[in-house]
Amino acid sequence: MSKQKRERNVLAFTGATALAVIAVNFAITAFKRRHKKKGSLDASIYLQGSIVRVNLSAAEILKLADKIVSKSKEVHDAVASVPLDKVTFMNVISPLAELEAQQFPLVQSCVFPKLVCTSDDVCKSSAEAERKIDAHMLSCRINNNDTVRYVDSMSMLISNREDVYRVVKAVAATGEWVSPEAKRYIQSLVRDFERSGLNLTISKREEVQRLRDQIDELSLQYVRNLNDDKTFLLFSEADLLGLPPEFLKSLDKAENGIFKVTLKSHHVAAVLELCKCAFEPLKVGRTRRLVAVAYGKRCGGINLSVLESLVELRHKFARLLGYSNYADYALDLRMAKSSSKVFEFLEEISASLTDLASRELLMLKDLKRKEEGELPFGIEDLLYYVRRVEELQFDLDFGAVKQYFPVNLVLSGIFKVFQDLFGLRFEEVLDAVVWHSDVRVFSVFDLSSNDLLGYFYLDIYKREGKYAHTCVVALQNGALSSTGARQIPVALLISQIQKDIVGHPSLLRFSEVVNFFHEFGHVVQQICNRASFARFSGLRVDPDFVEIPAQLLENWCYESFSLKLISGFHQDITTPIKDEICKSLKRRRYAFSALKLKQEILYCIFDQIIHSADNVDIVELFKHLHPKVMLGLPMLEGTNPASCFPRSAIGFESACYSRIWSEVFAADIFACKFRDGLLNQRVGMQFRNNVLAPGGSKEPIEILSDFLGREPSIQAFVDSRAECSL
Repeated sequence: MSKQKRERNVLAFTGATALAVIAVNFAITAFKRRHKKKGSLDASIYLQGSIVRVNLSAAEILKLADKIVSKSKEVHDAVASVPLDKVTFMNVISPLAELEAQQFPLVQSCVFPKLVCTSDDVCKSSAEAERKIDAHMLSCRINNNDTVRYVDSMSMLISNREDVYRVVKAVAATGEWVSPEAKRYIQSLVRDFERSGLNLTISKREEVQRLRDQIDELSLQYVRNLNDDKTFLLFSEADLLGLPPEFLKSLDKAENGIFKVTLKSHHVAAVLELCKCAFEPLKVGRTRRLVAVAYGKRCGGINLSVLESLVELRHKFARLLGYSNYADYALDLRMAKSSSKVFEFLEEISASLTDLASRELLMLKDLKRKEEGELPFGIEDLLYYVRRVEELQFDLDFGAVKQYFPVNLVLSGIFKVFQDLFGLRFEEVLDAVVWHSDVRVFSVFDLSSNDLLGYFYLDIYKREGKYAHTCVVALQNGALSSTGARQIPVALLISQIQKDIVGHPSLLRFSEVVNFFHEFGHVVQQICNRASFARFSGLRVDPDFVEIPAQLLENWCYESFSLKLISGFHQDITTPIKDEICKSLKRRRYAFSALKLKQEILYCIFDQIIHSADNVDIVELFKHLHPKVMLGLPMLEGTNPASCFPRSAIGFESACYSRIWSEVFAADIFACKFRDGLLNQRVGMQFRNNVLAPGGSKEPIEILSDFLGREPSIQAFVDSRAECSL
């Protein structure tokens, strides 16, 4: 086959004055882009070094899944056949490492189409292929912590192959370490096999699997119960005073014309944030309270029982595997390492924010007294009065702010910031095979050496049937083969932005701008990794660490200098966003953050206690913790937060603290290294080489301490909240 010609659009711009030209360049590129070739061609025809396959037909996806399973069995069988007295790194570990590196992009080629494809047949085949691979590997699951990130590392290796475990353990016993990273890799293999119970007797192993199945089923049942809840409340239009007309139009009505408000989160949030007090003195705040109580009662009896059973089974599961409780099992793979460290962290943050949170609460109580009279302030009033104070304190019209963020200009600005900061260059690959005409593909080069670092796909425009949230998916992980050849990383950024319509440019809400910056941080995190093993590449890092780079980069959205690089009035992009708007956005960022964090810490402590102790009375625990953490505010009478807290049931069990953890470390890095030099490439390159490049190949606390020149601290996090206090 003749080599296909590739055309690239070079985005090698320098200096803020180039931004207007860049934005036009983006628009011209979108207009001039060639018609992309259809069919089931391998993307590697166009993307040198990528083995990700895109635009596969339904039949080809299933055929590829069969090949993945066949190859996996072949390699595992070969490794298992090595005599225990003949094991070496090269005949046992190297084949498994290369299998992980080579299989991951092929597995993702089967799985990711269900997130982006509009064809029902392709989506069904993608889901079927995932089930087929899952059945073979036993632990192949998409890790979905609100966003789709990656397929679990053990999904490339069969976790129940005792014969493979024996030879891997034999290599570990020889102490034959090719490098410190290779030692870490071998230890991670042994650990993962043993976390699957392969070091136990057959009967105990069967018990581990039985418990795992029960835990999975109960976790799903807890969430199903919440999803299936059809409860609604009836309110008159007067009861819903303050809610916008478009919201009222979206509500179903009962036969008498009364509005039905469901207990789905978008209905509840709207009422709690926007519903004003009624005119009648006896009905002041009544609607908010009724909705808050009903929301806190959801699935009260059934889900409390489910959660109690879940926690009991998790403790049994962890103890079979040699841990004292489930928290120890869950935290063994995380930076925090132990419950005592998590409790210490949460209590230190909570105590440091108590004075600020008390002042915030007093401000809210004073405003409620002015508007509603001498009525007690309840937890149901929090969102409403936070919004009211923000309205009074900040001169921000988010509809007007949106006019400064046309999507093409925001992308141009993000590219500039990341290029200048991390020494990168982006080029668009115009003829790459893609799954939809809206999808764009970019090469990423090192600015000084011109070395190709990786690729990323942008699939950002709204499409029916597409994954509904903004996220980054790792399609291919970086790795070093046994021959020394480097496999380059490939990422996919998915979003659901309204496309430009003639006369109506696509504009981003400010929250979407921040989200874009965050997710593009994950793209760079994936691309800039230089780990030798795919298992440690890109987003394959400690779960407590994975969000730190992206949360760090959100800070650029709140500094006037960088805000002006990514914005411009849509009718005249040379008109920058106003300084007053920049200052208000920054001040508003942490408005009432201490009080909001206290509420989040409450749930984190609850989650940690139930997973580190036995026989906890879940209902009484919440009643005890609520006023203690929330500055005396009692739990709403009759509610049961534990029955409608899915993060503790599935996905974040014993790890609810992790978001705050990563935000604290991100704040420390920004204050220490970047605040006074937003585009300081020397510091940016240090971050790229010393934090992003190692990935999971080193302990994250070691990576951060080396970069900061000291152990991480909570002080910058606490100070940033105090600086922006009202």
